[in-house]
Amino acid sequence: MNVSELARRLNVTPNELLDKLPVLGFSIGRRAIKVDDAVAEQIMRRWRENQRRERMRASLIKTSNQPKSQEEKAQLKPVRIPPVVIVRDLAGSMGIPVTRLIQELMKNGILAAQNERLDFDTAAIIAEELGYRAEAEERVPEAPERVEALDRLKEITSEETRETLKPRPPVIVVMGHVDHGKTKTLDAIRQTNVMEGEAGGITQHIGAYQVEKKDRKITFIDTPGHEAFTVMRSRGAKVADIAILVVAADDGVQPQTKEAINIIKAAQLPFLVALNKIDKPEAQPEKVMAGLAEAGVQVEEWGGDIPLVKISAKTGQNIEELLDTVLLVADVHADRIRANPDRRAVGTIIEAHVDKGEGPVATVLVQAGTLRRNDSMGIGGTLYGRVRALKDWTGALLDQAPPGTPVKVLGFKVAPAVGDVMEVPEDFRKLDTKVKTTHQVAEGMVAKKQQPKDTESSEGAQKKAMYQIVLKADVLGSLEAVLGMLEKIKDEFVGVEVIQKGLGNVTDTDVLQAANGSKVVYAFNVVPGPQIPELARDQGVDIRKFKVIYELFDDVMAELNKLLKPEVSLMQLGNFETVAIFRTESGRMVVGGRVTDGKIVAGEKARVWRGEEALGDVTIESLQIGKQNVKDVHAGTECGLSVKGKLRLEIGDRLEVYHEEVKTRTIEFAP
Repeated sequence: MNVSELARRLNVTPNELLDKLPVLGFSIGRRAIKVDDAVAEQIMRRWRENQRRERMRASLIKTSNQPKSQEEKAQLKPVRIPPVVIVRDLAGSMGIPVTRLIQELMKNGILAAQNERLDFDTAAIIAEELGYRAEAEERVPEAPERVEALDRLKEITSEETRETLKPRPPVIVVMGHVDHGKTKTLDAIRQTNVMEGEAGGITQHIGAYQVEKKDRKITFIDTPGHEAFTVMRSRGAKVADIAILVVAADDGVQPQTKEAINIIKAAQLPFLVALNKIDKPEAQPEKVMAGLAEAGVQVEEWGGDIPLVKISAKTGQNIEELLDTVLLVADVHADRIRANPDRRAVGTIIEAHVDKGEGPVATVLVQAGTLRRNDSMGIGGTLYGRVRALKDWTGALLDQAPPGTPVKVLGFKVAPAVGDVMEVPEDFRKLDTKVKTTHQVAEGMVAKKQQPKDTESSEGAQKKAMYQIVLKADVLGSLEAVLGMLEKIKDEFVGVEVIQKGLGNVTDTDVLQAANGSKVVYAFNVVPGPQIPELARDQGVDIRKFKVIYELFDDVMAELNKLLKPEVSLMQLGNFETVAIFRTESGRMVVGGRVTDGKIVAGEKARVWRGEEALGDVTIESLQIGKQNVKDVHAGTECGLSVKGKLRLEIGDRLEVYHEEVKTRTIEFAP
C-alpha cells in the first residue's frame, strides 16, 4: 500500500504519518513510498488505539483539572506509584481486584492486560477516578537485607527456654548434581509422580512436601540441581535441619556435588549420602566413595561418621532404609530439632507466585509457633496481609500449621520475596502498610546484583561490549536464579546487561525495549502475549523461550562468545630496507632492497616506517631473488618483493615484517 493512501485512510498528511510511526513502534524511513499490506493493517490498528488513548487522557485530564475542595482531597486515599507501573501492581497497591482496574481502563478506551505497563500520568488519573491520590515514587527502595531477617529468626529461637521447646518434624533438604536423581528419590519417598511437567528432569522451583514414617512426620525441601540455582540451594540449606546428598553410583562426584558439599558444610548441617542408581550394571560404589573421601566426606563404610545408603529411586530399592537413616540422624540431633508451638508463628518463604484464581500465594515453612487462619502476616516490619486459608502440599485445607510444617498460604496482598522471614506480629497496627510488589522486589534485587563491586573508569566501561537483553520469568524464584547465574559471567571485554526484567508473559513494552538493545527477549516458562510475535518480527526482535535454565545459560554464553573479539598477537620476523622502486600499479608495487635483520616471509604483513613515522601496513605478496620466486629471505640478502596496499613506498622506507597470530578467546565463568 502507498504511504499516501495509508495517510488518506487515517485522515492525516503523509509527513504527519511518517513522523508518528517511530512513536508507535514502526521502523519505517522518512523516504518510504510503500509499506507492506500486513504492516499497513497493523499501523491502522495501532493508530486507532493510540487515538483512543489520547482522547481518553485528554478527557480525564480535563476532568482531573476541575478544582476539588480540601475535604474531597483529604478523603482520597494516598497511593505511591512509580514512573512506570504494571496494571497488576497498580491494582495491588490500591487493594482492588485487577479485573476492576482493567474494567475501569476499558471504560476509558484503554485496552490493557494485567501485565501491561502504564505511565505515571495515566495511572494517577485512573487512581483518582477510583478514589485514590497518586504520589510519585521516584525510585524503588532497595530490598532490606535478608541478614536482618535471619538475625530476627535467631533472636526468636534463642528467647525460648528448654521447657517451652517440643520436638517437631525434621526438615530435610535434598542436594546433588543435575540428573543424579534427586526428584526421583523424592518421588519414590512419597510415592507420587512429580516428574511429569518437570522440564528436562530439572526441578524449576523449590517446593516442600511432608511424609510419614513410623508415625513421625518428615518435611522435605526439594531444591533444583543445576549450578544456576546456587542461590536457591543455599537458601534451602539455611532452613533445613538435615541434608541428603544424592550421588549417582554410575557417575560419581561431579562439580555440583562438590558445590553441594561446600554449602552443607558452610551451613553446618548434619547429612547422609544416598548412593542412587545402585541397580545399574555400570555402578561403581567403591569409586564413588573414594571420590567422596577426596571431597572431604568420609562415609561409615570407609571409617568415617557420615551414613551412606545404597538406593535405587527407579525401583524403590532401600527407600525405607533411607527414611530410617534420616530418622536416626534426626534422633542424634534431636536437641536442635525442637521449637515452641505455643508462640506466635514465624517461618521462611519457600516459594511465592501469583495464581490466576487464588491471587498472591506463598509456601511458608513454619519454623516456630503455630500459624492459624486469620493471623496477620508481617515481613520486615511491613504488613503483608492476613491468612485467608492454609493448604498442605496435597491441597487439603488446614486450620493450623505447627512447627516444621510446609503450608501454602492464601491472603497476601502481593507475593513476597522467596527467602523472606514471615512473622505473626504482636500488634499488626504497628506495622507499615506500604507493601512492595513482587516486581519491585525483583527489580530492587536485580539493581543490587548489577551494581559493580569495583568502580570502573568510563574509559574501561567503553571498551566492554554489552549483550543487552530483556528477561521475563514466571515466578520470582526463577528470575532470581537466572540473575544469579548471569552474575557469575565475568569477562574483561564483554558482559550481560539486563535492560528490562519482570514476571509474567512477554508484552509489547518488552519487545520495544529489546529493540533498543541486542534485540533478544528471554522468556523463561512464559509465552508472548497476543500479537506479540507479529510485533517482534516487525522490530527484528528474537523471542527465545526456555523451560530449562541451563539451556538459557548456554544460549547467553554462545551470544557472548560471538561478541568476544579474538586475541591477536604480533610476532616480529624481520626488517627490510627499500633501495629501488621497480614498478607502481594501482594497489600494488614492486620494490627492491635488503633484509637487514631476521627474515621476511611471503604472505605476511609489514608495517611501513618512513624515518620515525609509521605510515600503515601492507601485505607481502611474493618474494624474488634474481628471477626465482622464494618463500622467505634471511638477513643480509638482497631481493625484490611485490607488496599489496594503498601506501606508496619510497626509497629509504623500512618495512617491519610481522606474523599475526589469532587466538580464539573464551569467557571466564566464575564457579
